Amino acid sequence: MPRYALKIEYDGGPFAGWQRQKDQPSVQGAIEAALARLEPDVPSIAAAGRTDAGVHALGQVAHCDLSRDWEPFRLREAVNHHLKPAPVAVVDCARVDEAFHARFSAIERRYLFRLIARRAPLVHDRGRAWRVARDLDPEAMRAGAAHLVGRHDFTTFRAVQCQAASPVKTLDELRLEVLDYPGGTEFRFHLRARSFLHNQVRSIVGTLERVGAGAWAPGDVAAALAARDRAACGPVSPPDGLYLAGVGYPEALFD
Repeated sequence: MPRYALKIEYDGGPFAGWQRQKDQPSVQGAIEAALARLEPDVPSIAAAGRTDAGVHALGQVAHCDLSRDWEPFRLREAVNHHLKPAPVAVVDCARVDEAFHARFSAIERRYLFRLIARRAPLVHDRGRAWRVARDLDPEAMRAGAAHLVGRHDFTTFRAVQCQAASPVKTLDELRLEVLDYPGGTEFRFHLRARSFLHNQVRSIVGTLERVGAGAWAPGDVAAALAARDRAACGPVSPPDGLYLAGVGYPEALFD
């Protein structure tokens, strides 16, 4: 069966997450339903990462096996037609080798977290960013973030229900971008690693927000990391501002 890689964008707000769930809307379920309109008995699709409820994607990658030899452009157009009106879109499609696996072939994941500091409620970005009604110190957050880059035991920053075999991960990048925003400031956290633990990004951002607010010193982040204790973590940020921004593979999949 020909195998295809799909690059997918979605608004996670209406969904219970990526993974197909009984009696709840999921991104996987929406895409599989669209594929089923094209061919009967399409096998389950696999994704690079299983995003949680409310989490968005700019560059999720999934693969599917079809019986028909589709031209990638036509497949993308057909899937998007049947995805309407769900807030999901296939933005690119490529034929790949049968050995390719969206999850296991990936060599890095990139996440973006948007945090907006302003007094006024969000309107256009409601549900797409985390708003805090206080000023934040970007240099303090950068100093705290520096303690997390590299290979560490991230027990403090993973959910209790995380099923990863080991809490040891290498965080290759944790970069803070500061932008003007109407009535306030937008902080964009860019994180890159081969893989992440469950709730790792949201736990890190929630902790760094405490540093930016002055409730934590930057050095407290190092102490929390060294504690290897979930109770030492700061508050977990909401899912609204989290995006799976992209997935890297040994060779580029899309033009």
